[in-house]
Order: sequence, then C-alpha cells, then structure tokens
Amino acid sequence: MIFHIMQNVIVKTDFHFPGQTRKYTGKVRDVYTIKDQYLVMIASDRISAFDVVLPKGIPYKGQVLNQIASYFLDATADICPNWKIASPDPMVTIGKFCKPFPVEMIIRGYLTGSSWRAYKNGQRQICGVPIPEGMKEHERFPHPIITPTTKAMEGHDEDISREEIIKQGLVSKEDYELIEKYTLALFKRGSEMAARKGLILVDTKYEFGKADGKIYLIDEIHTPDSSRYFYLEGYEERQAKGEPQKQLSKEFVREWLMANGFQGKEGQKVPEMTDAFVNQISERYIELYEGIVGEKFQRADVSSILERVEKNIINWLKANQ
Repeated sequence: MIFHIMQNVIVKTDFHFPGQTRKYTGKVRDVYTIKDQYLVMIASDRISAFDVVLPKGIPYKGQVLNQIASYFLDATADICPNWKIASPDPMVTIGKFCKPFPVEMIIRGYLTGSSWRAYKNGQRQICGVPIPEGMKEHERFPHPIITPTTKAMEGHDEDISREEIIKQGLVSKEDYELIEKYTLALFKRGSEMAARKGLILVDTKYEFGKADGKIYLIDEIHTPDSSRYFYLEGYEERQAKGEPQKQLSKEFVREWLMANGFQGKEGQKVPEMTDAFVNQISERYIELYEGIVGEKFQRADVSSILERVEKNIINWLKANQ
C-alpha cells in the first residue's frame, strides 16, 4: 500500500492553463500566472532541506502544506490583507497576483536551528540584532526577533539587516516598517493559536508583496515548511534537564541528513531515502496538520492526482474569468 501511494505524488507539473502568461518552479511550489491577474499556486510533494530539493516526493505533503496555509490565511485576514482568493483543490491556492518583495521576514521566538548553530559558533548578532550572552539551545528570547534574509532565486538565501534592506532600496522604509509590524502581529496570533493546541510556534517566515499600491501577505503561512513547532507540554522540564525538545517541524529531516553526512555543501551526496523513511516524513507532516488545525486529516484521492489538480484549476478559472 505504501509503495502504491508513493507513485502518486506530484514532484513536477507542466500544465497549460487558459490565459497562462508564465510559470515559476520553486523548491516546493509550482506557481502559474494567469493574465497578471491570478496566481495559481500548487503545493507539490517535493521536499527541500539546506536549499536542496531531495530526490523523492512525500505522500500528502502538498495537501498538508496547502491546507494548513489556507487555514492560517483565513485566520489572520483581519490582521493583514492576504493574496488568497480560493482553494479549488486540496493542493492548490488561487490568489491575487502581487509583486513580491525580494526579502523573507524570518521571526524567531527561541534560539534554535540555524540561529543556535550560529550562536554556538560565537556569533552574538543575527542580521544586526544583538543576542544576549549565556543563552541555551531552545531558550526563549526576551522578545521575538526579526532576522530577514534576501530571497534568492537560486542557491542560498543570505541574512541581511533591516538597515541594509532599506539602504539598498530592496524595500522602502515606509513599506518595511509596515511589513515589520505585520510580521510581529502575525507571529503573535500564530503563537496564540499554537498554544491553544498545546504547541509552541518557535520561528517562522512570512513573505509580502504589493498590488495596486497595497501590501499583501503572500505564499504560505505557519506550515511545517516555513515554521518550527515544539510541544508545549514538557518544554520547561526538557529545558531544565538539557534534553532535546520534542518538535513538529522539518528539523528532523535536516538532522537525519546531517547524521548521514549531508548539509547541502558542494561535493556532498544526498543519502538514500528509503520508502520507510519517506513514509515516516509523510506521517510527521500529517501529525502536524492534525496537531495545529485540530482536525483529522482527510487524505485526498491520489489515484489520478495530476488529472484531478488540473481539472479543478481549469473549472475554477472558467467560472471566474
């Protein structure tokens, strides 16, 4: 059964929709532009780590990502306008065409992941933000910090400070101040929603764009690809004992890769992903969906997955163009 499902994943799309003007293939998403009016975003089953797309697709991952993002876009629309118009398929969101800002707004509530790795190596500043001395891994910051990165079309995103973003003209001062304000408010809402489900929203990233002079939240929000979650129960006890935190995120994939000698560096080879490991990743994504959304995950029919996605998008476009 597992083997059968693994054949029914989307790792590549090559659709031609009515009014299509361009297609962009990201690490995980395929984005089709329709007449510079709509963006059709397909959350594929690809998985990336260390900015490298891994060789196997993960069953139901695209559905999990799309449905979590859709849930949070709806739940935060009162804080910040967002691009979403409709979700005509479990793996698809259709939204307003926006021109993206060339930066990602990363916000961190805890010293973990790449920030901990940098801290352990002696760094006491990330993106111009000072970090206190004497902190432990997974410790909460006195208040959330924003550590932006440039958005690279290829290769690695680079850390950048607020001052550099404004100085280089990547985002105007006025626009940056607004997306900073939105970032803090969205993280606060996400943290509150996570806490109600027994989770801690550790860190996440947001992307913003502009259309008709107005700023919109774009892309995904609070998914396991863009965020890290800890379990709230037992957090303090594990911290006091210096034990690893129990987490729901993609970090366990990164840890598995590092344990197998891969960190995305030149000359390194991706270790073999067995069907059992691929299925384990799939179950972890489903677990996060059920934990954060608070509902049982309904696996979509994947018997003709590409045909299903194409048909649902075309039907929506016909009804709305």
